[in-house]
Amino acid sequence: MASKPGPPITPAGMAALKARYDHLLGTERPEIVEIVSWAAGNGDRSENGDYIYGRKRMREIDRELGYLSRRMKACRVVDPANQPDRSRVFFGATVELADEDDERRTVTIVGDDEQDAGKGLVGWSSPIAKALKGASVGDLRIVKLPGGLKEWEVMGIDYD
Repeated sequence: MASKPGPPITPAGMAALKARYDHLLGTERPEIVEIVSWAAGNGDRSENGDYIYGRKRMREIDRELGYLSRRMKACRVVDPANQPDRSRVFFGATVELADEDDERRTVTIVGDDEQDAGKGLVGWSSPIAKALKGASVGDLRIVKLPGGLKEWEVMGIDYD
């Protein structure tokens, strides 16, 4: 039985995960190890703030390193530039939308690890991305939002 492919991520998203992993492993963790070693040499550890904080921060870093490692292994890099059907909305598409009041909005569909609503990056499994999958220019799509239903028309599709 073939295993199901992992969640998609753009090449830039994977590079960002790797950069964060490398920074934690190569810079932050060694600094904390040094602080903890220095603090441990100062005697009583029960009231040693540097030691207690350092150990706590090291656990946080190790937890994040584990998470990033699992995500990098699980995710499948999908380059939007290689999308053969550019006439419809798929992963990596930048989509220009207009609502019933002709208010325009541009969103780019990216991996869930990359989403940032403030920058117009919506996660692959978000309600708006699910509603837009497979849409063509001129299609109307209804998106279920926390405030209710909203109808959007696809005005343009681009793959950079």
